Amino acid sequence: MDQSKRSTIYFDPALHQALRLKAAATDRSISDMVNDAVRAALAEDAEDLAAAAQRMNEPSVSFESVVRDLRKRGRI
Repeated sequence: MDQSKRSTIYFDPALHQALRLKAAATDRSISDMVNDAVRAALAEDAEDLAAAAQRMNEPSVSFESVVRDLRKRGRI
């Protein structure tokens, strides 16, 4: 049995209309579409966190030094 939890979400009216139309056109529920969108956003966040963790020990470069280098090379 599905262990779904119920939640109330308030959408902007135009966004809600777009969701309803897409749900009808794709024969899916708004709930399914929102669940998929949240899963995708969380997966992207997890990828970003993993990438940040891999780069944690890389030396940092200040913004000022990057700008100086770009000026020196005639890029800005």
